[in-house]
Amino acid sequence: MTDPTVLQLALPVPLPQVFDYLPPAGWAAEQVQVGQRVRVPFGARTLCGIVVGHGQAPDGVTLRAVEAVLDEVPVLQGELLASLRWLAGYLHAPLGEVLATALPAALRRGEPLPDITRRGWVLNEAGHTALSAMRAGKPKALASLLAEAARDERQLDAALPGWRTPLRALRERGLVELVALLPAPAVAPAAMTLTPNPAQQAAIEAVCAARGFAPFLLDGVTGSGKTEVYLHAIADCLARGRQALVLVPEIGLTPQLLARFRARLGVPVHALHSGLSDGERARTWLEALHGQARVVVGTRSAVFTPLPQAGLIVIDEEHDGSYKQFEGVRYHARDFALVRARALGVPIVLGSATPSLESLHNARSGRYRHLSLPQRAGQARPPQVRVMDVRKRPLQAGLAAAAVAAIESALQAGGQVLVFRNRRGYAPVLLCHDCGWSAHCPHCSTPERPTAMTVHAQGRMLQCHHCGYRRPAPPACPDCASLALQAQGNGTERIEDALRERFPDWPVLRIDRASTGHRDAVQKHFDTLGARPGILVGTQMLAKGHDLPGLTLVVVGVDEGLFSVDFRSGEKLAQLLVQVAGRAGRADRPGEVLLQTHHPDHPLLQTLLVGGYHAWAEAELAQRQAAGLPPFAHLALLRAQARQQDPARAFLQRAKDLLAAHAIEVAGPLPAPMPRRAGQVRMQLVLVSPQRPRLHRALAAVVPALYAAPEARRVRWSLDVDPADLY
Repeated sequence: MTDPTVLQLALPVPLPQVFDYLPPAGWAAEQVQVGQRVRVPFGARTLCGIVVGHGQAPDGVTLRAVEAVLDEVPVLQGELLASLRWLAGYLHAPLGEVLATALPAALRRGEPLPDITRRGWVLNEAGHTALSAMRAGKPKALASLLAEAARDERQLDAALPGWRTPLRALRERGLVELVALLPAPAVAPAAMTLTPNPAQQAAIEAVCAARGFAPFLLDGVTGSGKTEVYLHAIADCLARGRQALVLVPEIGLTPQLLARFRARLGVPVHALHSGLSDGERARTWLEALHGQARVVVGTRSAVFTPLPQAGLIVIDEEHDGSYKQFEGVRYHARDFALVRARALGVPIVLGSATPSLESLHNARSGRYRHLSLPQRAGQARPPQVRVMDVRKRPLQAGLAAAAVAAIESALQAGGQVLVFRNRRGYAPVLLCHDCGWSAHCPHCSTPERPTAMTVHAQGRMLQCHHCGYRRPAPPACPDCASLALQAQGNGTERIEDALRERFPDWPVLRIDRASTGHRDAVQKHFDTLGARPGILVGTQMLAKGHDLPGLTLVVVGVDEGLFSVDFRSGEKLAQLLVQVAGRAGRADRPGEVLLQTHHPDHPLLQTLLVGGYHAWAEAELAQRQAAGLPPFAHLALLRAQARQQDPARAFLQRAKDLLAAHAIEVAGPLPAPMPRRAGQVRMQLVLVSPQRPRLHRALAAVVPALYAAPEARRVRWSLDVDPADLY
């Protein structure tokens, strides 16, 4: 066999091909390994690519050479590289973009591999001398810790949250120094303080007994102790010398979960999410690659963590929509985790109080083993749920008088209250009371479908939540010059203001995207409130797995989610309502949930109240089956956008013509439900097939032709396989 002479590279460009390059000067092609990063010239740019193969130089083609090999050993190898190749094929996405997505940003840019030598801070001689004279406060508390022994970042996170600011002060004074540490020793896990109930014990035994690939759906009501099952399963995994990966839907869940895991497992627990610096993420990723990170807890992108000694994967809140990536490579972390678990030959646990209809269908079909936790752990009882008909009743910041009275009663009884409003900002729209003008985004509106700008900063600022465009609110109506501009509707900011005014003696904390931009911000809000009575006002960030033992009352407005064109809207609303309601009454105090609505007889509400989430899910699955919708059919969404409608329509029509030879249903070209965004006209094709292989055969035949189509040069287009919504 002829020795290879060229390297085949996957580059982070939107082209469905690999690129041939000569090896660096002085290297033979076989000296460069598959999975290593290389730096190469590409047009006028320099890119970081991944070696994915070797081959022979094509005849009559002048090739450029690799400038440098960046790694001594491959960073992508074995199962992870094979799974990423599968993912590129499944999504019909360029391999180079998929591989780049899997790497931490620092490695993607071609930066050197980080030093993963364990280092920590210690008080030096000058620090010991100055310690006794320090004033009480966080710098002295940190100095006292570092006087006992050197501690690394993770130990400091656990011992003294917020340590980074006082560390800077100590460094500026020359009182601390960074030293190399020995590898962290394993410590004995803390004693299991809770005795699992019979359902928990059965679930623990089932997961711990599994060897090889075994998917479990851990279907437990809110507060049923799913995390306790995870902990036992992870402890068993560690006892076998294996690694565990835990995915959570939100950064805000990570600190709470990390603290609990660190207290129980006896090994360092590593975080991996977008709230960390690029350097921190790269170090954790590399520590996992070398088997040093035994337990990794992260959000969506952590699904790409290398697991050379894998033993278990856990997906908490598996139903959550944030596991789907909506830009770039449109993967679903839960689904890719299942693929990786099969390739690695390890059990995977999908946990939720409101499982997705896909997961319930897989459990019913026998593809997953269904583990049920039907009751709350300990002495906690399900909250009492009451529908509050607010028709013809005066509302203050969206709250009925009876709801305000219930809030006051809960606070006086020493409880905490959650007021849930899934709309951030001050108000959804700015309206002229005299002529009816309203503030619309100039970049996202069409004459047929205007897009309202959200009011922020108590009416002083307008922002489009779709494209990010911001501008000050006008002092007068642009149409009639009236001064009667009014903020209509209620967002979390307005509710917060109203509750602060109504309850000045109790803390009112708002938790939404605007108030949680800093590191561990959600946990800091919880720490600020502590166990004292108070009010939390928040969006769906508060519906996702937070354990708030002092919460006794939840007030929810439900009307906005009852009517939508998206076929998944009912599922999302049902899950949201059950999850939010589940925050109440999780300890020894009883909980109550008030659902405010102008539609008390809506079928979704009635089914949830009478039969619960699973009764609603059974009815919805029957309707999906009759309508030929997922999980009984398989979808792909082909989107195109351009400044004008004609290029987008022409591209999609070309795609439809190419698909005509394949036995799948194609709807469109049609305007997207949001037909304009950020100045771009948006159109789409919806592809439907009752069999997944048939859909993928059609896409495999058509997608390469779309890259080469002349119509593609005038549009931006994307393919979303298994879309989470049609928006």
